[in-house]
Amino acid sequence: MPGRDDRRPPDRGQDAAPAAARPLSMTPARPDELPPPLESPGRTAAERLHTDPDTVERDLVRLVLTIVELLRQLMERQALHRVDEGGLTEEQEERLGLTLMLLHDRMDELCERYGLTMEDLNLDLGPLGRLL
Repeated sequence: MPGRDDRRPPDRGQDAAPAAARPLSMTPARPDELPPPLESPGRTAAERLHTDPDTVERDLVRLVLTIVELLRQLMERQALHRVDEGGLTEEQEERLGLTLMLLHDRMDELCERYGLTMEDLNLDLGPLGRLL
């Protein structure tokens, strides 16, 4: 059939390129284009971060323990919710409570080992408030 070869499907790549570039165009390309933070005008992100090569291990442990504590608290809330719903047997409730107490004790031990308190794990998220 003549003319059928002349009909090609539209090039969808031309439509995809602008769509893919749109999210990138919404972010600043350079740090100097970012507005200064409200709490410390004129300071760069590197100046706001308190980095010290001597405390990097402790800071990493603090971050990991913060995440573990957040997950522990979420698990505890979920467990209380399940207990309140009455969907667990008495044995399951007992085992769940014991597990959560052991996890809390281990968190205390790890904090003590690295010289941290539970308050140290409660990160300040700026305008969002405290994490824990």
